[in-house]
Amino acid sequence: MGKASKNDASLVDLRLQMEQVAKKLLDAGVAFRPRLAEINARLEQLGAPPAQGQPAEPPIVTEERTRLTGEKAEINAMIGETEDTSLSVNQMIEQIGDMRRELFARTLSQRVDINYSLGSEVISAAGAETQTLGRVISSWWRFVVMFKLKSFLAAAFFALAAALVLHFGAQRFLGELFWRDPTADAPSYLSRLTAAFWSTLVPSAAVGVFLGTTYFFLNYFNVLRPDIATMLSSLFGVTGIVYFIHRLAKSVLCANMPAWRLVHIAPKPARILTYLITATALINGLDYFLNTVSQVVVSPLSLTVAKSLIATVLVGLLIIAIAWVKPIEREDAGVVRPWPKPLRIFLICLGLFPIVAALLGYIGLARFASQQIVVNGAFLVTMYLGFLTARAITDEHAFGSTSVGRAMKQRFGMDETSLDQLGLVAGVLTNFAVCLIGIPLILLQFGFQWSELQTWFFRLMTGFQIGNFSISFTGIFTGLLLFVIGYFVTRWFQNWLDGSVMARGRVDSGVRNSIRTVVGYLGLAVAALIGISAAGINLSNLALVAGGLSLGIGFGLQNVVSNFVSGLILLAERPIKVGDWVEAGGVAGIVKKISVRATEVETFQRQSIIVPNSSLINGNVANWTHRNKLGRVDIPVGAAYGSDPRKVHALLSDIGRSHPQVLKNPEAFVAFKGFGASSLDFELRVFLADISAIVLVQNELRFQIVERFAEEGIEIPFPQTDIHLRIEQIEAIADVIAARNNKPPADANGQERPGETKVTVKVGGKAGTSGIKI
Repeated sequence: MGKASKNDASLVDLRLQMEQVAKKLLDAGVAFRPRLAEINARLEQLGAPPAQGQPAEPPIVTEERTRLTGEKAEINAMIGETEDTSLSVNQMIEQIGDMRRELFARTLSQRVDINYSLGSEVISAAGAETQTLGRVISSWWRFVVMFKLKSFLAAAFFALAAALVLHFGAQRFLGELFWRDPTADAPSYLSRLTAAFWSTLVPSAAVGVFLGTTYFFLNYFNVLRPDIATMLSSLFGVTGIVYFIHRLAKSVLCANMPAWRLVHIAPKPARILTYLITATALINGLDYFLNTVSQVVVSPLSLTVAKSLIATVLVGLLIIAIAWVKPIEREDAGVVRPWPKPLRIFLICLGLFPIVAALLGYIGLARFASQQIVVNGAFLVTMYLGFLTARAITDEHAFGSTSVGRAMKQRFGMDETSLDQLGLVAGVLTNFAVCLIGIPLILLQFGFQWSELQTWFFRLMTGFQIGNFSISFTGIFTGLLLFVIGYFVTRWFQNWLDGSVMARGRVDSGVRNSIRTVVGYLGLAVAALIGISAAGINLSNLALVAGGLSLGIGFGLQNVVSNFVSGLILLAERPIKVGDWVEAGGVAGIVKKISVRATEVETFQRQSIIVPNSSLINGNVANWTHRNKLGRVDIPVGAAYGSDPRKVHALLSDIGRSHPQVLKNPEAFVAFKGFGASSLDFELRVFLADISAIVLVQNELRFQIVERFAEEGIEIPFPQTDIHLRIEQIEAIADVIAARNNKPPADANGQERPGETKVTVKVGGKAGTSGIKI
């Protein structure tokens, strides 16, 4: 472990190997436990050996007990050794972690004595390094030309093809997302964010694919030597990062298209800032690459220190230069002002830190600081753009205004609500993708190794323990995916069963709705069970949830459960179905939807009433269309006293039978109901094939009754009342009337009659009066 203690990557590899050994030891110990349980169970069955003085047991039992006891001792010894070894391995893992922390702290805190009088020696060492590097590259290139030229060209071709496929494929499918319209005067903030994000990500990804694929195929075809492979991987990494930072600065500042900038910066300062940012990344990348070259060609330490000193000082000066640029464009044309004072001070301090650290001899700290400032700064800015894009996409009506949203609306006919929901999903996926890509890249810059991140990601995805629960993001994602697939399969099967099977079979709409609803709930239940099982959740653990649910039912969910059970009864027994005309609890209307909790009834005023299912099961419900739509209409009619009742009866019967919507069987019937206070009371009763036409038929029949009664001279009387008053009441009324008229009552000949007067009482307003003689 001596050599490995000086290299963080070697320590990480050693730690991963130790962790694999620890896992194998743990698995081995667990593998023996079932056999140990079987031995213990068998020994309990055999029982203890007989005591002295008791009859001896059969020899075969003794032999088996001895054999099992010996095997148990061996297994216990192996488990003990495994646990001891596992403990030692875990201690070694902790030691490796301590060594890594010490190495990181020593690298940052180590101070180098800088001797500025060794300039000539540094220059000569730089010349020697350049010559050595030239010899290494030329010897390798001669080898490639003589023996591996075809492999080299094939690797370059495949890499270029992969990069072009990615680039043009992105232009084909995502071209409108990062293409900037030069004629646009004021593009939306979402359009500017999206263009900046994708115009940085897609070209950088294409360059990264080209470089990575080139290295992969060169290594696959055995074109690279170990020294060339190390330098080439460093060069490709630096090239990719520098190009990425350049694209980021160009996309955000957008010097050539002022309308597409994310910040209000004047054109000339924007161009200057783009150059300064690119130069900062380039110098930092060259320092990293030259440091790798120095390690490969074994250059003197003084040369490595000198290169890092110059690079970190230049990076700090460039950051200070960025701080002194006056980029902010004022509202007055052509007038610019510097950065806000807090930001300018922060940038100056940021630039001074690597300069001071390098001049004091802390080269490792200065290089680490400059690397974090340049590389992680670019990553954080890109992640911030991604988060802003995701937030802008989730705004109301934002996704529908994008080209993708418009295309989906035209092709699939989606409404604004569905597009907004898709916008929320797109925003969540964008945030997830930004974190999934950005966080590992930032951790790599802080010294974490790629193999270490892979192990963490594998553990995070495959499962980790929290108490007695095992959580696996892969299992959760798989469960959610299976549930979504089951949901859509259920919806497709519902539509197919309803539209292709039951509709062709002329199945009643209520039956179709019940079957469709039951199939939907069964499909969702099956999909949920499959998803839960795929997520790795033990269904036996749901007993706790069931117990809590039972407790909740006992305290406050009785109505919910009652409505749920009532909904199942309605769907199974079908006393009420969709399309029925019902009256329940003062609510009358058409049933529109039956769910497991409540039933939706639409009144004739187009008002939706949500009726709990338990009310429909436990209360009296009038269903006009339960078995069929046949129904009876009753129209009460009154005829004046003195009318011929048989004529009225015959006339009403003829009116009822002559209507085209009235059934012939059962035929119309007229009932002479009795002698009313003001009229002879009749009732016309007719039967309709479709009771939903009751209002129309009633209107038409009433019109005909009025017209025919007028033709036949039959009067429909107003209400009449006969009042009988005693003499005391008559005298009182006469006194009141006389007092009002200031004269005594008179008879028909004009003579005063104190015991009789004539009172006219209006009973029906203007149209009718009734005379009361007193």
